[in-house]
Amino acid sequence: MASDKQNDAKVSSADENKNNSSDGGLGLEILQIIKESQQQHGLRHGDYQRYRYLLLVLMEAERAWSYAMQLKQEANTEPRKRFHLLARLRKAAKHSEKLEKLCESPRVDAKTKLEAQAYTSYLTGMVVFELQEWKLAMEAFNKCKTIYEKLASAFTEELAVLYRQRVDEISPNIRYCAYNIGDQNAINDLMQMRLTGGGGGMMAEKLEALITQARTKQAATMSEVEWRGRSVPVKIDKARIFLLGLADNEAAIAQTANEETKEHLYETLLAECRDTIQAVREELKSEAKQRERGSESDSSKVSNLQFLHSYLTYIKLVTLVKRNESMAHTLQAKLKEPEADESKRGPRPQDLIRLYDIILQSLAELSTLQGLEDDHTFQKEVSLKTLVYKANRCFFIAQSYVLVKKWSEALVLYERVLKYAKEVQSKTKNLKNSLKDLPDVQELIAEVNAEKYSLQAAAILDTDETAEVPSQQQVKDNTPLCNRLETFRLEPALVGKQPNLVQFPPDFQPIPCKPLFFDLALNHVAFPPLDDKVEQKGKGGLTGYIKGIFGFGS
Repeated sequence: MASDKQNDAKVSSADENKNNSSDGGLGLEILQIIKESQQQHGLRHGDYQRYRYLLLVLMEAERAWSYAMQLKQEANTEPRKRFHLLARLRKAAKHSEKLEKLCESPRVDAKTKLEAQAYTSYLTGMVVFELQEWKLAMEAFNKCKTIYEKLASAFTEELAVLYRQRVDEISPNIRYCAYNIGDQNAINDLMQMRLTGGGGGMMAEKLEALITQARTKQAATMSEVEWRGRSVPVKIDKARIFLLGLADNEAAIAQTANEETKEHLYETLLAECRDTIQAVREELKSEAKQRERGSESDSSKVSNLQFLHSYLTYIKLVTLVKRNESMAHTLQAKLKEPEADESKRGPRPQDLIRLYDIILQSLAELSTLQGLEDDHTFQKEVSLKTLVYKANRCFFIAQSYVLVKKWSEALVLYERVLKYAKEVQSKTKNLKNSLKDLPDVQELIAEVNAEKYSLQAAAILDTDETAEVPSQQQVKDNTPLCNRLETFRLEPALVGKQPNLVQFPPDFQPIPCKPLFFDLALNHVAFPPLDDKVEQKGKGGLTGYIKGIFGFGS
């Protein structure tokens, strides 16, 4: 712990002085470092012995170790420096042993004694590891690991983090030693550590060489690969090694929940894929030269090597799509979370638009791969995925317009999203998609419908900013609201004191009157003659009339 604090003080002071130096030379804040070290390591309580012995020896060991690590980097291009590297590591281990002996004093607490033992075991293990004495190195690293694990369980979480970090650093070394001793199961652990970012520093190159060696042995049995119904021979060793490790890499990505680790795995896979494509491209150049020299050549037919190049390019582009889609999902989840700190810039819809632009660019390159121009099923699948990601991109463009209160543009874009999504749904009914992980557009449709209603409500309530809204959405119309419910239009008067909701009093409307009935058949009816009855009535005279009144005639 004392080492960490002292190193931090030196590094920060040196960096600050370097930045402030006018001539670009190295600098050191000597007095500042002296005062801080004296206060932190004993002189505050008058303990000069602690400051004189323990810290001095620790810094000597760290000085030798840091020089050895510098030589380790330089030894990649200058192998002779490896001898100097081993000498500096031995010197660091010797200083650490001296520190451990000094810590045996009864004045030193138990925690410091354990840390000194772990530090000595660590540097001793580094020496024998470089000498390839695997059994001794494994024993030293295991002792170091055990001590740090015990310390991590005995102290606060802040200190425990440092101890666990050191355990994570030396775990790949232990598994590497176990593999060289004869533990064949250790290779799987080493591959997993490499994929998850473990084994940095000294172990990185050794892990790469070891895994390449293991895959090279397996690659000897691999002769061809089948893709899109065509078998292609694989004669390039680098391509064999990459294709053998592809399934392991994809499985590790699928099992990883941590986003940072997943991003590291994607970058590792893409870097390997690019190197493999470059190796195949070099072979393609040689093949092209041979074709030029030969008398017979069929330029219309895609060669096996060119088809292998298309397959590797397909893997790269699909991996890019998956990586950017994973990043988009992460940003989308953060976008929905409330901002805890307003001073820090959070994710914006523009960030997602950029990711979907890259995805669409990758899909456009997929459709132009050599050897797949006449594969109509593949082209339809790529076209289908393009529609899905266009819909997602359009959705976040609409979201960006919502943020600046451009309601009409956002509404038009939401309608475009629905158009793309419904087109995808209609095409997926008759097409079996072999491109995996096609996003479901049904959820997007539901979200767009919800956003449309929210947008319309926000636009109506936003009466203070109506000057920024396009004029065609603010056309004055005397039509009451009840007669135009199917049309969205911004009208500030609706939330005012006299909203035009219905027309009152209502206008007169014509209604059907009661019909008149006419007897049209009367003019065509022949009635019987009534002459005899008329004459009888006339003959009665006054007597008959009187009888009729009084009822005598009946």
